[in-house]
Amino acid sequence: MNDEILIDGEHLTLDQIEAVANRNARVSLAPHALAGIQRSRLVIEEILKNNQTVYGVNTGFGKLSDIKIANDRVNELQLNLIRSHSAGVGQPYSIPATRAIMLLRANVLAKGNSGVRPEVILLLLDMLNLQIHPVIPSKGSVGASGDLAPLSHLALVLVGEGQVFSGSGTISGLQALAEKALTPLTLQAKEGLALINGTQAMTGVGCLGWKTSMLLTCAADIAGAMSLDVLRGTDTAFDERIVQVRPHPGAIQVAHNLRNLLKGSRIRESHRNSPHKVQDQYSLRCIPQVHGAVRDALRVGKEWLSIEVNSATDNPLVFPEDQLLMSGGNFHGAPMSICMDFLAIAVCQLASISERRIALLMDSTQSELPMFLSRESGLHSGFMMAQVTAAALVSENKVLAHPASVDTIPTSANKEDHVSMGVTAALKFQQIVQNATNVLAIELMSAAQALDILQPLNTSNALREAHRLIRQRVSTLDHDRVLADDIQTISSQIERGDLIGPVENILGHSL
Repeated sequence: MNDEILIDGEHLTLDQIEAVANRNARVSLAPHALAGIQRSRLVIEEILKNNQTVYGVNTGFGKLSDIKIANDRVNELQLNLIRSHSAGVGQPYSIPATRAIMLLRANVLAKGNSGVRPEVILLLLDMLNLQIHPVIPSKGSVGASGDLAPLSHLALVLVGEGQVFSGSGTISGLQALAEKALTPLTLQAKEGLALINGTQAMTGVGCLGWKTSMLLTCAADIAGAMSLDVLRGTDTAFDERIVQVRPHPGAIQVAHNLRNLLKGSRIRESHRNSPHKVQDQYSLRCIPQVHGAVRDALRVGKEWLSIEVNSATDNPLVFPEDQLLMSGGNFHGAPMSICMDFLAIAVCQLASISERRIALLMDSTQSELPMFLSRESGLHSGFMMAQVTAAALVSENKVLAHPASVDTIPTSANKEDHVSMGVTAALKFQQIVQNATNVLAIELMSAAQALDILQPLNTSNALREAHRLIRQRVSTLDHDRVLADDIQTISSQIERGDLIGPVENILGHSL
């Protein structure tokens, strides 16, 4: 993506977040946002000049908010905050997730309600554009006063501390900045707090999970159509009249997709008047209702995420038009925690119904295909264990789908007595999305194998294109081989959208 993305705290989109996270799109501060940022900063400077006592500017934090800090030590206070709150543990966020978090934090600060100098935002953007990626441990946030620990590890690098990814290892934040001729920040009043008080870790992970989930809905329609065709199912259940009398938008869209994906299939025509199947299994017949419900959930999730990415989530907030700072609760992660749990449950459905279709493909009593899709069953086990892997992932998803948002645990000497567990929800959602991607990859591989077995009967033009794209990456399973690499290959094909675009071109519309 060559176009530069301008941020102003108001107009960032989920597509732009994905472009920055996965394709290193360049980002700049919108010129029109600068005046608001500067006005916000002047409010902070006036507070210090008038020796007012304001939380986050010249006081301690959390339970220590009653302690006044002398003006000549407020810079030290901000640095101490960053160091003390860098208490994260566990595996670091991926580089795409880290980039999403950095972008979202810069965008929030650009909104002009945080009281930071422009230099803070500009350094964040320089780090993004020069691909300086802080090592941010993924665990340690309860998502209440924002994602304090993850964002502190990000902020460490801005002050020349912490660690940065470099090749296969890491280097110090100071070295990383020096190598790109960047000068570390000396934090001033409120700037440390403004960098770490917010929901950007959970939201960044959630945005990328949402984007992949949208690709999964398209891949699931292709996989479902292909499985139905090779299982000699009927497309009657996808008739427009059926879905119109229960008019959920997602179901209408999926039924439309399935009708078009199956249009012209010679396999379908070969058994159109056969009486041996009156009704298909639910995993085939109810694809519009299940896949469609997932699409509708993702539509709601997009609304929540789109609001959050352009929201001021730190505390206190600066309102320069009123020359005022006010403390509130915008840092609380409940909207994102509930959103992530909701989306996680939805994506579980794509994986679970896909696994049931895979199971049908494996069973010759159901499929009229060779057992485990091997022409020499017995000597070869075919896709037997691939279905077991799908079953394992679906069962893992059932555990992961337990909502994190219903949990809370008091922290900070009971000052923060109700928390959101938003990062936990986001990380679980991320893992469910990955599991679902692998399950759909197994279904696509299995259905493609069945198409090979049914030759010379051919499927539709659209599904032949999907089959061709799969075969470009993974060959027919004529003899047993290691399938792990094949599953990863098709999973990556799904995540990149490589399978979807060419099929949409054949259809003449988006899935």
